[in-house]
Amino acid sequence: MSDYEICYRIGEGKSSLDFLGVGSGGGEMDVHMLTLLQATFPGVPVTSGIVEGSVKLTDNFKGKSVTRKLWINTVPFDWHIMPSEDYMKQAKAKGDMKKFDFIHMIQMIYYVEDMAATIQFYHGLLKKNGQLMIIVEAGGWDTLWKTFKNDLCTHTITEYRSSGEVKLCLDKLGLKYDEHRIHNEFDISECFDPKSKLGCELLKFMTKAILALLKDKCSTQKDGKTMFNSTMDCILVHA
Repeated sequence: MSDYEICYRIGEGKSSLDFLGVGSGGGEMDVHMLTLLQATFPGVPVTSGIVEGSVKLTDNFKGKSVTRKLWINTVPFDWHIMPSEDYMKQAKAKGDMKKFDFIHMIQMIYYVEDMAATIQFYHGLLKKNGQLMIIVEAGGWDTLWKTFKNDLCTHTITEYRSSGEVKLCLDKLGLKYDEHRIHNEFDISECFDPKSKLGCELLKFMTKAILALLKDKCSTQKDGKTMFNSTMDCILVHA
């Protein structure tokens, strides 16, 4: 499913659109989707809520020229500079919680303490026919994280959640969803070239076991290069 098809599904037949980004980071996806929504439904009022715990990333988001352009084009931004859990507490305390046509959670489900409670809360904020988009790792990263979980999980990411675990959670919650594979890869050939200075620097903290896993389980060989599979799953949860 293309970004345009997602936008059309979100806004078809609606007189206004309310958008929420959870863990928006620097705002690349937010700006992309908001721009598409405006182009797909010209003249339809759009509002944008942003939940992001990093002040630095939020400032970067606000400073983008395209963000300022959206502001000028009457897209009001409501900034919530706080972790997702704090936003949930704040919204519940107010009682009258705002509903949204589209909510995205991109590469952020690893950072929440209670995945089921988080998904259930944001799903509850969807309007009729709204969409909750969850994007998580599903390719080589999934294999790497599962195998070396104890080494890779730090104080920032304490528990890795795979695409399969997210879908299992959705099934237990009884939520309907579509799954769309986002194919992606990047070249890690230099990791296996002992003459490469960059490759040696990248491997300072890696062991032979990780290298073997990278090459045999997480990558494919293409035109003499080792291509790391960084595929992700986009899961669209229906209201």
